[in-house]
Amino acid sequence: MTSYGMPYILEDRSGRLTGTEFVDIHERLHFTIRCTARDAWHTTFMIYNTNPNVFQSAIPKPLVGLNFGANNALGTISFSSVPMPMQKYLTKHAMGSSKVRRFVASDGQTYQWARRTQPNQEWTCTNTNGYVIASYSLKAHGEPEYSDSSGCIFEIAEQFGALVPEMIASLWIMRHIAAYDLA
Repeated sequence: MTSYGMPYILEDRSGRLTGTEFVDIHERLHFTIRCTARDAWHTTFMIYNTNPNVFQSAIPKPLVGLNFGANNALGTISFSSVPMPMQKYLTKHAMGSSKVRRFVASDGQTYQWARRTQPNQEWTCTNTNGYVIASYSLKAHGEPEYSDSSGCIFEIAEQFGALVPEMIASLWIMRHIAAYDLA
């Protein structure tokens, strides 16, 4: 992929945890999160690369699976056929807050999500050096309504583009933890 020296700025089309699309404003990336199962015992979401510039088979293959338990409990995350408990994937920070969690990405590096630690950012993801590599911002107060966007923005530093599916999945879990006030 060509490097432009600018971050990926992904619009969160719905802004809701029921499913959405993350679309780069420069049309470089397009990911879709779909709820594929919902009953009293679990809710499953799949993350797909839906970029029209990427070959898609007739039946798209999910990049990540998120399976939440009964009563919105944390469940498992799957990057391949092997599920891992979400609590093991996203571990609490030593301070013990459920709104600050760390994970090890496929590049072997540790990243940390924290809520409301930076101005105008609902969620911020930093690496071990404290460098902000991703952030999720809510629509600004007073900003007009949009017909095809929630106004929420997910921004990822371009050099971390290979980690976008993992960033989306981990952010989705963090937002789920906050929405359902999970410990």
